[in-house]
Order: sequence, then structure tokens, then C-alpha cells
Amino acid sequence: MPVRLGVNIDHVATIRQARGGHEPEPVAAALMAQSAGAHGITVHLRADRRHIQERDVKVLKEVLAVPLNVECAATSEAMEAVVPIKPAWVTLVPETREELTTQGGLDALFLHAHLRQIIRELHASEIRVSLFIDPQQEQVKMAAKLEAEAVEFNTGVYADVTPGADPVPELNRLREASRLASKLGLKVLAGHGLSLFNVGPVAAIPELEELNIGHSIIGRALLVGLDKAVREMISTINEGGQ
Repeated sequence: MPVRLGVNIDHVATIRQARGGHEPEPVAAALMAQSAGAHGITVHLRADRRHIQERDVKVLKEVLAVPLNVECAATSEAMEAVVPIKPAWVTLVPETREELTTQGGLDALFLHAHLRQIIRELHASEIRVSLFIDPQQEQVKMAAKLEAEAVEFNTGVYADVTPGADPVPELNRLREASRLASKLGLKVLAGHGLSLFNVGPVAAIPELEELNIGHSIIGRALLVGLDKAVREMISTINEGGQ
């Protein structure tokens, strides 16, 4: 099966919030990405509400024909906001106020007791759960023990490899973690820092089912339009997966 693309539209909301107005409309961007072939839409509802707002999540849930994936911290405040909306997926991510974007994966080993409670709450509301983790064997095993449906591997280290340096060691970590996750019955997703220039080798990982990509698509859309940016990414992913 071709690798699916989930388009993260957070940075459309970032531009909107810069002026405090109503434009550009993240929901319109999500519908355009859907029309261009995106298999899902991802948003990160941060505690500081720096871009996506609860209103955005509610409207997206109402209008999208593809699954909505909400990234959020594993906190009671986030659950109060997200659970009533009932997105198809919730991806639990680490979050600090100082960061520009998510830095590193969730430490499922350290947080396992707390995560177990949060995951049970989400499952009780029939919401599927993914954990955003680094591609480490022990993190994968804990995700399976916690009964998450999926893991999303942090590709940030791979994406940040210095030009001219060898990306193979990091790709091998992603491959090995993907094999283990699939063996343990977890769906395998990946994302963070991926672009047209580096996505191919990740898309070629056999166990990989979906990539979540936002910043590079929205940045490209400023130059060529969102429809073309999404279609280009889908085409590049498909070429990498062949």
C-alpha cells in the first residue's frame, strides 16, 4: 500500500495569529489539502494556543472527510479540550513553552504510569492513540505495553543531518524501530523536519504507513500554492516508496 500523507496545517494558523485576525483560514487550507489528495489532517493544539485554537479543531472535525489527528500534551487540560471533540486520532507529544517546535520524542518509559491513564481515557472515548517517540527499541516496546495503536517516529535527527554527512545510521535506527513496532502490532508513522529533499528514503521503509508533514509543505505553498505543494509531496513519497 502507498504511504499515506497527513498534512499538518499549524503554520497556516501561525500566520493568522501573527495579526490576530481571521485570515488565512486553517480550515480552508485543510480542505484544499484534502482536495489535493492528503489522506489526513494534523494539528497541534498547544497549551499556549500559539497557532491552532479549539475552534479550529471543532470545525475541522465537522467538515473533513479524511481523519483528523490532534497532537497534544499528555495533560488533563489537553484532554478536557480534545476528548469532547473526538478526533479520529490523538498523538501524544512532549511540549514545553520555550520550544519553537516539538523537540525530541515523548519518553514513554519515564511517563508510562501517567500515559497509561491518559490512553485509557482516550480509548474510553473511542479515540485511537499514537505516541510521538524517538526510534528507540525500548520506547517502542513501552508503546505496545501501553496499548497505543500507533507510534510516530521522530525523524528530526535524520532531517537535521549535516549536509555531506552520512544519514544511513539514523535511517537504520528508523528501519529497525519500524520493524519492531510492526512486529508488536503497532501502526508505524513518522514525521518532523521532512521535506521534498529528504523524504524519499524514509518513505521507502517497508513497515511505514503514514508520514505527517507540515512546515515544508506550507513553506513550499507560499511559492507554488498549497494544491501543488501537497501533490508534489505525495508524488515524492510515492517515488520513494517504490
